[in-house]
Amino acid sequence: MVGHVTAFDVEAFGTELTTSSAAAHAYALRLAKDGDATAQTIVGQMFLDGQGCDAQPSEAVYWFMQAAHLASPMAMNMLGRCHENGWGAVVNHELAAVWFRRAAEHGLDWGMYNYAHVLEQGRGVRENRAAAFEWFGRAAALGHARAMCFLARYYEHGWETAQDVLRAYALYEASANAGDYRGECAWASVLAGQGRHDEARAFLARGLSKAPESFISAMKDVLLADPVSEVRALSSLCDGPLG
Repeated sequence: MVGHVTAFDVEAFGTELTTSSAAAHAYALRLAKDGDATAQTIVGQMFLDGQGCDAQPSEAVYWFMQAAHLASPMAMNMLGRCHENGWGAVVNHELAAVWFRRAAEHGLDWGMYNYAHVLEQGRGVRENRAAAFEWFGRAAALGHARAMCFLARYYEHGWETAQDVLRAYALYEASANAGDYRGECAWASVLAGQGRHDEARAFLARGLSKAPESFISAMKDVLLADPVSEVRALSSLCDGPLG
């Protein structure tokens, strides 16, 4: 076992994790109690996921809050997620938006993406698609794969910006290559429309293999409604099995 330390050490945590998740949890919890923001954020996630301990969402919220007060952007973002989904806290979309905004303003790409998403939908804040476009752009500039895909839609359709289909396609490709299933499926549609059928099928199969059922169903409807027959033909992949 690692002896008493005063700051979270990623390598030491990894060593404990190879021993057991319970040992890693004990290590992180010890440092969290000593006031280390990184440890507080990690132990909060472990309590949320039930990793190395029984799942205790309310305990997760407590530790995320401690870390957020020490300016941990990831903890701020996770507090937003907890209030968004009712994980250890009451569902409160207004408070979720506040924490997403704080995480975004502290430079966290996930905070930027989540804040953009609630701005786009008007969930917990007044709908502001122009601001959503800006925050998606900031997250995409940091390499956030999912934000790239959402930003691409704005350029493709000319929402809050001049229409730029080539830029949209470049963003879909970047999102796909970064591994986001939405980006992979969107890029597959673009490739099919360009007659690059084998590449399209490969990207679509990859994306669908990671996507939830609700997304797969919606994707099938989108493909079937496409005016390009080669794109419509890809809808058969949504029926599985995928491989």
